[in-house]
Amino acid sequence: MRLQNYLFSSESVTEGHPDKICDQVSDAILDDILKQDKFGRVACETFITVGMVIVGGEITTKGYVDIQKVVRGVIRDIGYNNEVHGFDANTCSVLNAIHTQSPDIAQGVDTGGAGDQGIMFGYACDETPELMPLPIMLAQKLTKKLADARKKNIIGYLGPDGKSQVTIEYRDGKPFMATRAVIATQHTEDVLDSSGKNMTKKSRDEIIKKIILPVLGKYYKKGKTEVFINQTGKFVVGGPVSDTGVTGRKIIVDTYGGSAPHGGGAFSGKDPTKVDRSASYMTRYIAKNIVAAGLAKEIMLQLSYVIGKAEPLSMIVDTRGTGKLSEDKIIKLIRDNFDLTPVGIIKKLDLRRPIYKNTAAYGHFGRTERSFTWERTDMADKLRKAVKI
Repeated sequence: MRLQNYLFSSESVTEGHPDKICDQVSDAILDDILKQDKFGRVACETFITVGMVIVGGEITTKGYVDIQKVVRGVIRDIGYNNEVHGFDANTCSVLNAIHTQSPDIAQGVDTGGAGDQGIMFGYACDETPELMPLPIMLAQKLTKKLADARKKNIIGYLGPDGKSQVTIEYRDGKPFMATRAVIATQHTEDVLDSSGKNMTKKSRDEIIKKIILPVLGKYYKKGKTEVFINQTGKFVVGGPVSDTGVTGRKIIVDTYGGSAPHGGGAFSGKDPTKVDRSASYMTRYIAKNIVAAGLAKEIMLQLSYVIGKAEPLSMIVDTRGTGKLSEDKIIKLIRDNFDLTPVGIIKKLDLRRPIYKNTAAYGHFGRTERSFTWERTDMADKLRKAVKI
């Protein structure tokens, strides 16, 4: 039985968080390949630490990527372009450890099979206009607003690194209010109080006024919503100086904030023959269209694949008691209306394009940009008519 009254939390990180830097670098390299060779094979990982970036993995392409240029460009655009925040795109070391894809893998992918085994999950619900869970949408919007405030100099002392967390109270299964909002944001030393250990009250109040209140909106309840800002007192040392980063370490941030399962693989740095990425996009697309069609208020879909085989090995659907038809019928509806082979997914969602760097921060789902084709609801009418509801 599903809980009706409960608290649920989700978190997000800014584009300047070390792990997210790595996701963006890996996807920028993928995009550079796809600009030149739409059939290029990429499985690219990035590691970042004090003064150093290492790029490794497998790339098979007819094109050429200037790894140094791409890496430095991404980091510079994020905002690490001088020593103020401890890391400088212009002076850091960049090491290249790329090799080609194994021919043993390639012979299975070349025939249209999946690039690896794995399980993928898609999810949608009617809590928000984006058909996403509310906690992760608010957490993503908080971190995005932090970045916008920094880049537009609305709050000039902010640094690139940051995190958010939002706890939502559900009553009768529906979001009621934000009980807690957490912001951790890198900042310069000029907003420390006389002790040198804490941000000033003025700076904290500014973050509440310009970041938290506009995002939480009606879910912020004065006197009831607790707010935590840089709870240790200060956050001057951040980014790769304070923490290492690796591609693929923020997979729950990337998807549904913990409201739904995540499969075995990360997304960033992988071309669409890797079903870890493309099938996860497809399951989100299917789930969103089913909810948009009014066939369920909430749905979770799982697929599984094996390397070298095109069709999925299994499918399961769970509407958590909200479906207007049985789950067996929904599975048949999916099979009748969606091509779930890697080739079919890539064609339907137009995935052989340089669109991926933009996915690597602030979530792969719940986005409104046109390039996020898996967020379209263009199949909703067809699904609705197919079941005559």
